[in-house]
Amino acid sequence: MTARRSRLAGDAGQAFPIYITAVAALLFLALALFAVGQAGASRNGGQTAADAAALGAAEDFRDQVRKGLLDAIADGASWEDLLTGRGFDPPHDPCDQAQWFAGENDADVVSGGCVPGYLPVSFTVTVKTRKAVGKSVIPGTETKHATAKAKAVVEPRCVLDEPAPLPDPTGDGKGDDGGKGDDGGDGGKDDDGKDGGGKGDDGGKDDGGKDEKPVIDLVCEGEDITIDPERLDLFPAAKDLFSVHLAD
Repeated sequence: MTARRSRLAGDAGQAFPIYITAVAALLFLALALFAVGQAGASRNGGQTAADAAALGAAEDFRDQVRKGLLDAIADGASWEDLLTGRGFDPPHDPCDQAQWFAGENDADVVSGGCVPGYLPVSFTVTVKTRKAVGKSVIPGTETKHATAKAKAVVEPRCVLDEPAPLPDPTGDGKGDDGGKGDDGGDGGKDDDGKDGGGKGDDGGKDDGGKDEKPVIDLVCEGEDITIDPERLDLFPAAKDLFSVHLAD
């Protein structure tokens, strides 16, 4: 009986180190998984900051294009190219907004980390989180910062609705007698032999003395939009003219 008890005590003593080793291994595994979770959380926070920064830059560019388009129409300048957003030189750098949005999400745009692109217009932003992953069982994580990249695209929603050409009433663009009257033309003179001068009663001027700007018809994703240069207070919003979204 005494020998049996001694043997059981010896078996228990041999198993105890195994239990300690197993518990230590499980504890280390739990801490390692916690470190991985910390890194994942930091990475997700960085990606959120990058997405916000890229969208912020793209939306700021969109707002500036809208203002440039409005000013061009108001001034009677060429505006057709602005409808696509391409070739537009914004007065203010949209990447300033990228840094602001990154900062609001506890990150910073890295040096040279806001890059505009074209065809289509886009902004690619790379950010670095301000907080490190933190201390863990994995060496070096206390100084490791997450980085992330995102790209936002600005795409035009509208195209110019070109009016259909008017049909030629004569069929061949010419009159029956080459544009002359029945008697071959009298040189534009009246019965007294005086030249009429080719002017109307008002000397070729309209009543107002000012040309009216024609309205602009756009088709925006299947919807007709009319812009009246005389009523620019009704000018479409930037989101109606351009879409902004993250690139896949």
